[in-house]
Amino acid sequence: MVSFATLILPFIAVIALWFISTGLVAMIHHRLRQSQVRALIIAGLCASGGLSLIALTVNQTASWAIYASFLGGLLIWSWHEISFLTGAVAGPMREECPENAQGWKRFSLASMTLIHHEIALAMTLLLLLLVGSVTDNATGAYTFGLLFVFRLSSKLNIFKGVPHFSDELLPRHLNYLKSYFGPQKLHPMLIISTAAIFALGLYFGTMAFITDGIYQTTLYALLSCLSLLAALEHIFLGLPMRDSALWQWALTQRSLTIRDNSKKI
Repeated sequence: MVSFATLILPFIAVIALWFISTGLVAMIHHRLRQSQVRALIIAGLCASGGLSLIALTVNQTASWAIYASFLGGLLIWSWHEISFLTGAVAGPMREECPENAQGWKRFSLASMTLIHHEIALAMTLLLLLLVGSVTDNATGAYTFGLLFVFRLSSKLNIFKGVPHFSDELLPRHLNYLKSYFGPQKLHPMLIISTAAIFALGLYFGTMAFITDGIYQTTLYALLSCLSLLAALEHIFLGLPMRDSALWQWALTQRSLTIRDNSKKI
């Protein structure tokens, strides 16, 4: 019989890590923007810490090892996020989208703004999955894989167009990316992708209930919560609310003032 604590603790852990890690990444870019080197050093520490945790737990299936591997995958993801947000790993296209770009040309140009980042993510995911396939604990690989899929879905939805998108967490030096955003209207892709991610979260949640063993139960519970949070983030794209308000503590007052003023112009 699966205990209540075994199911609820992963949800608490994922929500806490999601909230804190997103805020810390935002803080690094809004408060340490004057020092790209410092931000990249922090990114490197995230990568080293994440890889160390995964290496430490590859053959461990105890409860602590599952959480440690999950954290490792999250830290490696944070490394990539920081590298992208500093502009160190993005793409060769760093200019606004031409006004006459439509269809495939617009998609190609948009892809070129992110291609180096996407390749780095895909290569990291492949490496983690290869390691996970021959070890006992692949939690970190699954975590990184889900984050990769969910973020790709968000990017495609924003490219096609969403009713609402809070850009307060986007650094000013990446403002050119906004020219590749689609029109502010509801596109069927957002509804379909949100429903699919929500269904995936329910599937993982169901598996957490019916499987036996600490490893399987905890793993499925972690992945379920991660998927449900991703579905919530997709829902935020369609609602007239600023989800970035959750992380105002991580932003400088100056950056918030600049963005508020820019929206009034």
